[in-house]
Amino acid sequence: MKAQFKYATRAGMSPRLYAFAVILVMNLAFIIPGLFGILPLAAQITAVSLSGTAIGVMAVINIIGDTSIIRHMFSAPGAVFYALTPAPRKKTLLASMITMFVMDIITMAVTIISVVMLSISLGSRFTGINVWEMTTTYGVLEAQNVLLPLALIIATYLLVMTLILFCIAMRKSVFYSKPAGGLLTFLLVLGVLYIISVSPLLLAPFATVSRFYLFFTVSVGFLGMGLYALLLLIFSAVMFALTSYLYERKINI
Repeated sequence: MKAQFKYATRAGMSPRLYAFAVILVMNLAFIIPGLFGILPLAAQITAVSLSGTAIGVMAVINIIGDTSIIRHMFSAPGAVFYALTPAPRKKTLLASMITMFVMDIITMAVTIISVVMLSISLGSRFTGINVWEMTTTYGVLEAQNVLLPLALIIATYLLVMTLILFCIAMRKSVFYSKPAGGLLTFLLVLGVLYIISVSPLLLAPFATVSRFYLFFTVSVGFLGMGLYALLLLIFSAVMFALTSYLYERKINI
């Protein structure tokens, strides 16, 4: 799988690397003086604003980088390299997904942690209260308060990724020769989203279900986020298996 990782990394690295380097240097330029208390208050406010904006910028750059990897997988000339490598298509797909996942998670984690650190430093200075000590005292950073939301975010991210790849694989294979292939792909997206939207009803034995005419709400509570994350991971696994099959069967590049 080394070749697949190499192709995916090359396709998705630029311009992601340059944007991430600029954002990292900018955050460090504010964080390091802030830790020593030598950054003026106005500069700290500016730092939080710029660092918060950098999250949105990095998210957009990540989308551009992931789009480049996906295009490299399904369109010529990049897809030719994947097709010629003597490896099962599921390994090719997995390598590309891991590459996108690692790049996205690292870049977004660094930018988010940076803005949190700058915000805590600003809050402590502006209010005169040790915000970091307050968050640890009230258990804000306890394992379950961090890991469960993080697991749900990652599961949602993987679900979106596998859904996009599955729909592209359908468009490039099953619907490729159909006269209304684009419309069929759009309807497929709507159908999968509808199934996902009603899937929380499967958690009814572990949750509270409320009905409002034709609509239902499922309240799983805070600890139930783990079950919901598991449900999303199951959907992701199913779509990964289907995408691997389509990718192995026939992809028109």
